[in-house]
Amino acid sequence: MALLNFKKREKTAPAGNAELEAFLKGYSIEVMPRTAEKVENFRDLLPAGTRVYIAHIEGTPIEDMVATAKRLSSEGYNVMPHFPARIIKNKATLEDWIARYQGEAGVEQALLLAGGVTTPHGDFDSSMQLMETGAFDRAGFKRLHVAGHPEGNRDIDPDGGMKNVEDALRWKQAFSERTDAEMALATQFAFDAGPIIKWADSLREAGITLPVHIGIAGPAKLQTLIKFAIACGVGPSLKVLQKRAMDVSKLLLPYEPTEVLTQLAAHKAKNPDFNIENVHFFPLGGIKSNAEWAINNGGEATKPANAS
Repeated sequence: MALLNFKKREKTAPAGNAELEAFLKGYSIEVMPRTAEKVENFRDLLPAGTRVYIAHIEGTPIEDMVATAKRLSSEGYNVMPHFPARIIKNKATLEDWIARYQGEAGVEQALLLAGGVTTPHGDFDSSMQLMETGAFDRAGFKRLHVAGHPEGNRDIDPDGGMKNVEDALRWKQAFSERTDAEMALATQFAFDAGPIIKWADSLREAGITLPVHIGIAGPAKLQTLIKFAIACGVGPSLKVLQKRAMDVSKLLLPYEPTEVLTQLAAHKAKNPDFNIENVHFFPLGGIKSNAEWAINNGGEATKPANAS
């Protein structure tokens, strides 16, 4: 069988500025089993070794999640499945999921979160309870990410404040100091650099040193983003989308994250200790369009050349 030779995919548009290119280096992206099925070959779109999160939506069979993880792992990606606490019935289920992911797909990293379910299906209500079981440490997981919310989380703080979120972050910070796994905050998406910077700086001031992987919505129709933003409880930066929607000249144009990422990249360049380390994309307008946007703005990708 002929071996596939890999070559860099040529950019189809001029690269973004050097600050943005540096900021995009090592970005991650999120898929679901049903969206992954639509991609014929991820190696045509994403750099080898990209961290790919697999979102676990309520009702998705664990068999589909593991199969997606196995496929992505076999194609050369670092797979990070979601473990939503509220849809995991008990400790035995948690340990079974971990064993399946490890045994069938070689998974050794996970995103732990409460999950978008109001009523827990079983014993767990929060990501902290998952961590307290010790199951991930016993399994030797090398990396654990937990959720971050730059604009608050009404599921935790119904009054719109930040107290419970901040208390949870302090607990997770303490846990990071007693686990061997590397930890980071993977955040909900936001559209305005100002509140993101203010939130990230407030973490450092509060003694939270977990690195931040900032959630960013990829290119998509404006109506699509507004729908997701409202459903996910995005707060102040939703005004960015609403203002854009009032501009008839922009209403029908697809949203692209160029402005928010350029501002964050410039801030990072001026403040090297800024605690945002990576960009995490939510490809709400499709994986292909998100990957192409990243390539055209300084990201790298590889794809197989024709077999010879």
